[in-house]
Formats: sequence, structure tokens, C-alpha cells
Amino acid sequence: MGRKVKRRGIWTFYKEGFPAIFRATFSDTLAAFVIFLSAGVASFLVGMGDPAFIQHLLGPLMIETIEKHQMWTHSIVTIKPLASSAILTNNLSVSFATFALGITAGVGTVYMMLVNGLLIGVISAACWREGMNLQLWSFVAAHGILELPAIFIAGGAGLGIARGLLFPGTLPRRESLAQAGARSVRLVLGTIPLLLVAGFVEGFVSPTDLNPAIKFLLSGALGTLLVLYLLSGTSPQRQAPSSAVAAPGSRR
Repeated sequence: MGRKVKRRGIWTFYKEGFPAIFRATFSDTLAAFVIFLSAGVASFLVGMGDPAFIQHLLGPLMIETIEKHQMWTHSIVTIKPLASSAILTNNLSVSFATFALGITAGVGTVYMMLVNGLLIGVISAACWREGMNLQLWSFVAAHGILELPAIFIAGGAGLGIARGLLFPGTLPRRESLAQAGARSVRLVLGTIPLLLVAGFVEGFVSPTDLNPAIKFLLSGALGTLLVLYLLSGTSPQRQAPSSAVAAPGSRR
């Protein structure tokens, strides 16, 4: 009986709870995305104007690979199962670190979002300069449509912790932090399926020679499903507060 209750709780959380919490805390996720985007655009523009900036950040080996019009991801193809596992582990580590660093009053979370945005902006500039836009974005598209939102959500979770710590309002700071932490933990737990699928796609689909059009179609399909999922579930306004933040497997 206990296992059935637990499975039902997990199903309810992912079916209704996580989408509702995501919508209720969307401003935090949006803030994380804006930080990431700002860093990405700035580093792209600097990289386009100053090749030395690209070389300094990416290093000679990666620069040499791009100058040869080669992707640095082909080695993934030969070790797909191991690569997929390593990618998933890395993505989970980045997401959990981004979330946990919210306890630094958001400084660590902001740093993580800036670094990730900086790197993708510099890589974009390097590939643009060498005419490798299609190779880059056909690689990123299929898994990035899930991986990047998951990182933004984790960033939003970290910023939510920072907000609870810095702006407790009428609540005692400890209680405010506890409530913000509970919401943020559930947000990060909700990203695990997204990262599972993204890791599989990045290991088995993204680095292959599959037609780029098919990869972009897959990206569009996964992105549409993600949006529909996040818009599903019970509206936060209609949902009881306890159910909105119920942990997977918790008894109610």
C-alpha cells in the first residue's frame, strides 16, 4: 500500500505539481534566463569583434578544431551509452549546483548563469566566424530545447532561495528561507525528467550525421511538448497551497 501511495504521489507531482510550481515561480526562471541571455549576447558581440577574446576563453585545441570546420562532439558517437550517462551526470551536477548556490544570496547562482551564457556566446561567435552555424545549432537544437530550460529553471530555483533569504517580508527569515527552499527543491526535482531525455538525445542523436532538418523538427516537437506540459495541470490559483508544493511520494 505504501508503494502505491508513493507512486501515486510521484505521478501527481510530475503531472500537476511541478507545472503549477513552475508557473507560480516563473518570474524567477525568467530572471535566470535574462541573465544567461545577456551574458550570451555580450560575449557573442565581443567575440565577433575580438578574436583574441575567443581564443583566450576556448583554448587553442578547440579553436583549431573549429578552424578545421570540425565539431568537437564526434567522439560522443563512438561511446554513446557512456557519453549519455556522462552528459546526464554533468547536466544534473550543473543544475543542482546552480540551485544550491542560491544560498549565497544568489551570487553563486548568478555566476553560474553568467558563465553558461558567456560560453555559449563565445562558442557561437567562433562558429559564426568559421561559417559553422548550421553544424553548431543542429547539434544544440534537439537536446538544448530541454536542457537549457532545465538549467533556467534550476537558476530560477536558486534565485528563489536568494529571494526568500534576502526579502522575508512579514515572515521570520528562517521560515521564509524554509518555504523558498521547499519550492526550489521541487522545481529542481521537476527538471530531472527533462535532463534524462536531454541526456539521451545529446548522447544518441545530436552528434550524429542525421539530417539537420530532422534534428530541428525533433527540437520543435520536444519544445512544443514541453510548453504544453508546463501549461498543463491545476492552476496555482485554484490549487491548495499544500498540493502546490507536495513532494513526490509525500502523503497528504
